Amino acid sequence: MMKHHASNAARRENQRRSMARRLAMQALYQWHLTDHPAGQICLQFKDDIDYPKADSDYFCRIVREVIERHDELDGYLAPHIVRGIETLDPVSHAVLQIAAWEMAHEPSVPFKVVINEAVSLTKKFGATDAYKMVNGVVDKLVPQFRALERKAAKG
Repeated sequence: MMKHHASNAARRENQRRSMARRLAMQALYQWHLTDHPAGQICLQFKDDIDYPKADSDYFCRIVREVIERHDELDGYLAPHIVRGIETLDPVSHAVLQIAAWEMAHEPSVPFKVVINEAVSLTKKFGATDAYKMVNGVVDKLVPQFRALERKAAKG
């Protein structure tokens, strides 16, 4: 019985993190269009109907750190984007920045989760086949940031 309870708690926490990523993608989309400060954007999202379902601390951390580190993150992404990072639509760009941030700065999030979440968000909110590009780009970040984790997963 105890194991079932723990798995439910873990599932709830994963759902709260997924919602945090979704809201962060929307917030970063807004940032790409308006250039408003992170704090202002985080405050605006507190009124979102889905905000109570999200891990609010993780949401604000993603938004703040991605905005703060956007040049660094774009530097990780740019070599893997064939047509150039400036050609990305705001949804794909936001999703890729979140994924790059998680790969580089959140080692507690398994790389497979980072990839799956990025693809899922892009399928739901991005252009028709954008998820294929997002999958390829995020997968190329794994050797740079998660080589040991990937080796352990294979071995």
